[in-house]
Amino acid sequence: MGDKPIWEQIGSSFIQHYYQLFDADRTQLGAIYIDASCLTWEGQQFQGKAAIVEKLTSLPFQKIQHSITAQDHQPTPDSCILSMVVGQLKVN
Repeated sequence: MGDKPIWEQIGSSFIQHYYQLFDADRTQLGAIYIDASCLTWEGQQFQGKAAIVEKLTSLPFQKIQHSITAQDHQPTPDSCILSMVVGQLKVN
């Protein structure tokens, strides 16, 4: 992993952490979001930590497993990282 650019390392680590939390206990995702965060889920928009966590915890499935097949990470001019994730979802 050391030969990859730093944004690839950070992005991959974040994606792994995020989906482990999502699969294990969605209520823990609140630690990742801030009040300025935004989420679009099936065309619906949610803004703020509380609204996002409420949406994620109210999803109709009890168990989920994310299987990531590809991920790409790009640095942005403002020192952020933009990540694109592709994969499969396995529910209940």
